[in-house]
Amino acid sequence: MRYKILSLLLFVIIFAQSPDSRGYIVNVGDPSPDWSLTYPDGSTTSLLELNGKVILLQFTASWCSVCRTEMPHLEKEVWLPLKDKGLIVIGVDRDEPKELVEKFAKEMGITYPLALDPGAEIFAKFAVKESGVTRNVVIDQNGNIVFLTRLFDMEEFQRMKSTIIELIGNY
Repeated sequence: MRYKILSLLLFVIIFAQSPDSRGYIVNVGDPSPDWSLTYPDGSTTSLLELNGKVILLQFTASWCSVCRTEMPHLEKEVWLPLKDKGLIVIGVDRDEPKELVEKFAKEMGITYPLALDPGAEIFAKFAVKESGVTRNVVIDQNGNIVFLTRLFDMEEFQRMKSTIIELIGNY
């Protein structure tokens, strides 16, 4: 029994992901954790289904003022010009009911979809559950994480946008 406990402890120490200074438990270069999302209308999508596409997951919430600042930039500078070139943008709304998520999308005037994340379970695959939203995760055509943002910084946003454009150019 003691051997099993020590083995388990050693496994956790070696393989457990500790968060970075921004709360991420994933890194650029890592394969994306597997995920499946449900939209307010009941339809679904998943990493597997979107294989071969460039994906931007925007972790957001209606109560987040920084998210509200970032969303118009995502809509106008990333989603609208690149949606027909192979980019998938999905807002992942942290633990809010479907009616509120639908209202939030309408209020913000965004046309990219918002998906539900009950219990922040999808969020927790990328960052410590207790850390904040306003995060973007860019996943390349091979399912690897290529860019991570936290909060909204215009310089970082522009670097993210350039990375996406470069990936799509190679599409």
